[in-house]
Amino acid sequence: MSNRDNAPNHNCILCQSSETGHFCRAEGYDYLKCSECDLIFVKPGQRLDPDVEKSRYDLHENDPDDEGYREFLSQLFNPLSERLDPGSAGLDFGSGPGPTLSVMLEETGHQMSIYDPFYAPGKSVFNNTYDFITTTETAEHLFNPRREFDLLWSCLKPGGYLGIMTKMVPSDEVFPNWHYRRDDTHVTFYSPATFRWMASHYGGILELFGERTAIIQKEQSES
Repeated sequence: MSNRDNAPNHNCILCQSSETGHFCRAEGYDYLKCSECDLIFVKPGQRLDPDVEKSRYDLHENDPDDEGYREFLSQLFNPLSERLDPGSAGLDFGSGPGPTLSVMLEETGHQMSIYDPFYAPGKSVFNNTYDFITTTETAEHLFNPRREFDLLWSCLKPGGYLGIMTKMVPSDEVFPNWHYRRDDTHVTFYSPATFRWMASHYGGILELFGERTAIIQKEQSES
């Protein structure tokens, strides 16, 4: 397995660098890796058709009454809640078929909006700005993470928080057989180095929690 082959493939879908190359092939998918931001992503021509993709999401049984699911989301909910002022306004991006994190945050007094391209597609939410934005188990599905994160960052107030939950790549060696890769709706994979690139690019302050949570705070005043 190699981070590079003899010729570049596609520009990185996050940092847009041309420094990408073949990383590995697994179960019919070709994966590219960026040497600039460390992102691993499925070769764009091999993504699922949107109708097939949605049919997979329809099988998700996310339920705000499911205590196990709430515990799972607490990996972002807990550290984020500690940083928020009372009554903050937030957006949950990629809320899915059973919005739950937004419910948890509303229960603690925050005002929530939601967006999901399949289940809550109203784009008027992007006309507003927010004290915090969450995206849980969504970043790995993004076909164009640069566009999406640029949009989210533009909707974040100075001093606000972008909270991301996605399983970080454990190691290059593990990746081909990694369970998280084997979900074929997962097309984009991040490492701590990827989140460090994002924080540097956007001029934010990064904190990492465990193996799947990153919080990036926007500076109070931007030049």
